[in-house]
Amino acid sequence: MNRLALTSAVLLTLFVRCGWSADYAIVVSESTQQNPQWQAVVKTLADKHQTTEILVWGEEVAEVLDGLSEVHPRYTCFVATSAEASRQFVADVHQLTRRLDDDPYTDTLWGVLTGVDADAALRIAKTTEPLTIRKVASGTEVALEMCEQGLWYDELVQHKKVERKPDGIATEQQGPADTTHALADALTDYAADLFVTSGHATERDWQIGFRYRNGSFRSQAGQMFGVTSKGERFSIQSTNPKVYLPIGNCLMGHIDGSDAMALAWMNAVGVRQMIGYTVVTWYGYGGWGVLDYFVEQPGRYTLAEAFHANHHALIHRLDTGFDNVVDRELPVGHYPPRNLRPNATGVAMGLTGQDAGGLLWDRDVVAFYGDPAWSARMKKQDLAFEQTLVRDGDLYTLTITPNRGEDSFRPINENGSQRGGRPIIAWLPQRVSEIKIRAGEEFDPVITDDFVLIPNPGECDPSRTYRIIFSATAIE
Repeated sequence: MNRLALTSAVLLTLFVRCGWSADYAIVVSESTQQNPQWQAVVKTLADKHQTTEILVWGEEVAEVLDGLSEVHPRYTCFVATSAEASRQFVADVHQLTRRLDDDPYTDTLWGVLTGVDADAALRIAKTTEPLTIRKVASGTEVALEMCEQGLWYDELVQHKKVERKPDGIATEQQGPADTTHALADALTDYAADLFVTSGHATERDWQIGFRYRNGSFRSQAGQMFGVTSKGERFSIQSTNPKVYLPIGNCLMGHIDGSDAMALAWMNAVGVRQMIGYTVVTWYGYGGWGVLDYFVEQPGRYTLAEAFHANHHALIHRLDTGFDNVVDRELPVGHYPPRNLRPNATGVAMGLTGQDAGGLLWDRDVVAFYGDPAWSARMKKQDLAFEQTLVRDGDLYTLTITPNRGEDSFRPINENGSQRGGRPIIAWLPQRVSEIKIRAGEEFDPVITDDFVLIPNPGECDPSRTYRIIFSATAIE
C-alpha cells in the first residue's frame, strides 16, 4: 500500500471511530421530556454529543419517523422510563429504525437508555470514558484466546472452570460445585469489564446451572442478589463500568416492572450497555451471534456496532434465503407461520422453514440498552482476518486479508446456537448514494448507504484476493 493509501486508511478508521459523534439524535416521549429528572438525562446526552436533534413523540414512538428520516443520524438514543421500555417498545424501535430508507436494514445505530429511576439512567448518560475490555468473565464457554484475560464457568459440566491469565493460555481448572459466589466475585473483586451469561432465566432471575443444580442471581427494585443452591442470599454490587451479554438467556432484556433483571444490572452492577431477549429464546441468532462480531473479532467493533452488525446479518439471511419474508409483519411474541419455505438460494445455504421462523422470531425482540455512541471495545488481539477500507475520492476499496489460512472465515468458538457463518461487515465513514460496484461482484456484496456486507466465504483460499471496489457519492 502506498503512503497516500495508508494515510487514507488511517483517516477512515478515525472517522469510523470518532467522526460521527455529532451525528446523534435523541428520541423521547413528551411526558418523559416534561419530567425535570429525565430532562437532565436528555440534556446530559445532548451536551455530551453536541446535538440539538431532540425528537418528541406523544402516543407512540413511530410518530418521529419523518423527523428521524430527515435527520438520518448515525446514532439514535431512545430515552425512556422503565415503564415505557417495554417489550413492545423494543419491537417498535426495531421496526421504526428499519424504515428510514428503502432498504430492509436498520438505518441508525440505536440504543434504549433507561433505568430503574432517572438517577440510574443519568449515571449511564454521564459515562464518557471509553471502555477497553481487558477482563472477561462468563457463566458459559467463550473464546478466551481472543481475550487479554478472562475466566468462565461451565453451565453444562459441574466443577469445570477455564481461565486465561494475561499473556498466557487458557487452562482448565477445578471450580466450585456451586458457582454463585465465584461469579459474583467476578463482577466485584475481579472487576470484569465484560460479563457473559446463558442458560435459563426469567425477568427476575438467572439460573446459573443449565445441566446441574446451581444457584441463581435475582433482582428486586434495582438491586441484585445471589442465592446459592443452599439458600444463602447475599447482595451483589459493583461499580466499575462494564458491558453485559446475556446471549442465551430468555427474557433478560424484558423490562416488565421495577424488579426486572435488566434494571438491576444497570443500577447495581455497573452495566453501561447490555443486550437481552425480551421473549424466550429458542433459535438464538440474535443473541449468540453478537459474540461472533464482538468477542471473536476483538477491537474491530464497539458493542453497539457488533449488535447491529449481527442484526444486519440476520436481515441479510432472511432477505437472501427467503422470498417476501424479510418485512413480514409479526406481532411481538407470536410464533411465526410454519409454511415458510426457502428460495433456491436459501436451499443452497442449507436453510429450512424453521430458520425463517427462527430469524423472524429474533428480528424484533433483542434489546440494546445504553448510549449507543459510548465506546466499549475489546482489547485488540490477533484477528482471524484483516479488513481494510480505503477511500480515494468517490472510490472505495474493501480488502479482506486472511490470517489463519483455510480457517480464516470459520468460527473460533461454536458454543451456543446459530454460531459462525456471519458475513463480513464494514461500516462506511459517512452515508453514500449512487453506489456502483466496480470489482468483486463474484463475492455477492451488499452495499447500503452506510455499510458493506460480504457473505461469509466459508472455505478460505489464502492465495485468493478478497477485494470489493465500488464508487459512491458521499451524502453531505
